[in-house]
Amino acid sequence: MDLSALGVLRRNISSVIIGNENTITLLLTALLARGHVLLEDVPGTGKTVLAKSLAKSIDADFGRIQFTPDLLPSDVTGLNYFDNKSGGFVFAKGPAFCHILLADEINRATPKTQSSLLECMAEHQITVDGVTRPLEEPFLVIATQNPLETLGTFPLPEAQMDRFLMKISMDSLSVPQEIALMERFMLDTPLDELKPVCTKDDILALQKECGSVYVHPELLNYMAALVHGTRNHPKVSCGVSPRGTLALLRASQARAMISERVYVVPEDIKEIAPFVLAHRLTLLAGADFDRSALRIVEDVLSATFVPTENWAER
Repeated sequence: MDLSALGVLRRNISSVIIGNENTITLLLTALLARGHVLLEDVPGTGKTVLAKSLAKSIDADFGRIQFTPDLLPSDVTGLNYFDNKSGGFVFAKGPAFCHILLADEINRATPKTQSSLLECMAEHQITVDGVTRPLEEPFLVIATQNPLETLGTFPLPEAQMDRFLMKISMDSLSVPQEIALMERFMLDTPLDELKPVCTKDDILALQKECGSVYVHPELLNYMAALVHGTRNHPKVSCGVSPRGTLALLRASQARAMISERVYVVPEDIKEIAPFVLAHRLTLLAGADFDRSALRIVEDVLSATFVPTENWAER
């Protein structure tokens, strides 16, 4: 397993981002697993800088959309317009035709515009006026949103949330890290100087290798038990979907790969489960969603029997 490109990528991102080792690991996990990320945190914590750092570290096309209430679906996907020179309609690609798409403040757009991302996130293709155009691989959506401000925002519906492989947030900085942040940005702007350290072909090779990471049948049973535990929880009206089951599988394989193993162990599943499962839960009325959802996943993890096997044996 050659993970040299992954290590170089991590170091390149860390040359801009102070701390947040766990957040960077989760972002790379989603990249390996061919999944999308919802990055939720308060303003000023470095969400956009993290997304840009990943994009600039890969020699691939980057697109950014600043979501606002007046944004139209065609501003995301593109549209057909009449070209006087050719005497016919021509398709102008939208910013979603890229490899890494930053959907900044996604919850500021209307539900109609948010839904324009559903097809490209799930099927890696965009259909406009009956014509379907595939997106070039790799394709990753990193969406950001502020959990505190609700004025002028539109909460993401369950169908949209379910298309994110995981929901993560930035780590809090310690005092030494805060000082290091000031020192790093005092004279320079590291993001402007960041150069690509790997190609999209490197990422595709890593994604292909991730799919071959071995998962023991007992661990498949364990993941299925976790998913059914969310569906049967008394505080949950709608548990994790089958798409969420596959997301947990892919994320566990990617987590094992980042740990330089060719097989999954229970710890991979337990570490990644809260970030993959919690945002997919629909809770009963009156629940404080973010805290309750995480607590429910922790309850399910505690209540589910963890098998013990030789996980490398096929």
